[in-house]
Amino acid sequence: MRKLLESLQPLGRALMLPIAVLPVAAILLRLGQPDLLDIAFVSAAGEAIFAHLGLLFAIGVATGFARDGNGAAALAGVVCFFITLKGAAVFIAVPPEALRDVTGDAVAMASTAYKTAALTKLEVPIGILSGLIGGKFYNRFATVKLPEYLAFFSGRRFVPIAAGFAGLAMAAAVGLGYEYINDGVDSASRAITGAGGLGLFAYGVLNRLLLVTGLHHIINNVAWFVIGDYHGTTGDLRRFFAGDPTAGAFMAGFFPVMMFGLPAACLAMYHEAKPERRKIVGGLMLSLALTSFLTGVTEPIEYTFMFLAPVLYAIHAVLTGISMALMDAFGVRLGFGFSAGLFDYVLGYNKATRPLLLIPIGLAYAVIYYALFRFVIRRFDLKTPGRDDEQESPAAATTGEAGGRGAAYLAALGGAANLERVEACTTRLRLIVADQSAIDDGRLKALGARGIIRPSDKAVQVVLGPIADSVAMEITDAMGSGAVAPAPSPAPVDGPATRREAQLSTELLEALGGTGNILDATQLDARVRVTVKDVDAVKTNDVGGVRGLAVLPGNIVHVLMAPSA
Repeated sequence: MRKLLESLQPLGRALMLPIAVLPVAAILLRLGQPDLLDIAFVSAAGEAIFAHLGLLFAIGVATGFARDGNGAAALAGVVCFFITLKGAAVFIAVPPEALRDVTGDAVAMASTAYKTAALTKLEVPIGILSGLIGGKFYNRFATVKLPEYLAFFSGRRFVPIAAGFAGLAMAAAVGLGYEYINDGVDSASRAITGAGGLGLFAYGVLNRLLLVTGLHHIINNVAWFVIGDYHGTTGDLRRFFAGDPTAGAFMAGFFPVMMFGLPAACLAMYHEAKPERRKIVGGLMLSLALTSFLTGVTEPIEYTFMFLAPVLYAIHAVLTGISMALMDAFGVRLGFGFSAGLFDYVLGYNKATRPLLLIPIGLAYAVIYYALFRFVIRRFDLKTPGRDDEQESPAAATTGEAGGRGAAYLAALGGAANLERVEACTTRLRLIVADQSAIDDGRLKALGARGIIRPSDKAVQVVLGPIADSVAMEITDAMGSGAVAPAPSPAPVDGPATRREAQLSTELLEALGGTGNILDATQLDARVRVTVKDVDAVKTNDVGGVRGLAVLPGNIVHVLMAPSA
């Protein structure tokens, strides 16, 4: 299970890349429509993004799965995607009724239109699978070496070629099996949408429970981009913006929770904090509550009590499920381009069904959250923020110096050699590390981390809020520059670390591409910093005496040596 979670972690993050562009798509689409600004080309610009989500997923997932985010992986995903779509169309049979009363040149046009519409509902799943192939093939074939007469096609150039052949196989599978695949998708859509309040309750609960692993993005993508069909447009989110009056059931229930419930929970935790701690806690809770109310970003709040008070999180998950079922029972249909905050509520108001009911339902939810949280916190003496014995440490005070935040986080995470992969989704860092014990949890919390999750032996997620992506880039920059923030603890008794010329084993030399590929090698205690000519020649597989090996921007490789090495 741990290995499965570790392998799915990049997928959860990668699925957020295309979703990140939806806010701008929703804004343009709505502003350009007749009931607002009535500017056709603005609306068309927004629709362009919704119309090519499959392609965006192919790019995003491929980039997310590639070990270094190289563009060759994205290109491979795109190649696989286009070959699959065009190839599958050849195998799809057009029923006679679709060509009734059509003659001449119009037959070919009608056939093409039918096949395009048939494959549209499968574009997002095909895009995700193409992205997986692109990313996985990059990791597998980016260093492949062909015979000299084919050397031009070696390495990264080989990746899109291999992905193209995989696309052919997918095209045959999708095209020949389209009837069965289509029937399966339709049956699943009818079953999910027909489950009514019970199905929505289960979806809401599961959505929150999966949040801890980041895998909630997977079920969200099924609900928002696959299920249902409105004139060829699939998915609850896309159908809502396409004008489907029945769409929005898988989004409406989040609004009472995110705009009213969780901000009220923040108020409850503030009131239950120790009197001498309320000033510090109050500033934090106000910021988190406003973020949730305005934007629908809730993870920073949820991680303040998810691990400190799991019973509260269980209550929160159940209340989310109830909200999904309740909004459906009242016939409320609301949608969003990003999340269920005030901005999206206002943007989608004119497309919504019975949107004003959100106000009384939301106010009722605020009372319920506030009362339940205060009662449970006090009844079970839960150590929510401001009630623990540990003093709160504001993040701003520790990261205020220019350019110091990335280096500070890098040091807290065990240094560059401990990081094999650095990524981010909306609110959290997603890391693959060589050694979990090298991470300083206390220092991360002092820097502003609201939660630290370890889904597997090597996977780590650090919850930071909306700044996560910026911090990830700063960490990557710090890794490339060799910057390391000074640790808050005293220096070891055996003296400071010393830089010296590295002595590399034969096996390590081979893994780094041979002596001719190494420009410089410097050792700092148990960490070796190597500059190479060609990063494609570096092999990241297991090497004796090496605990971790990471390829960084700027043709730099960090090697974390085992203690006995």
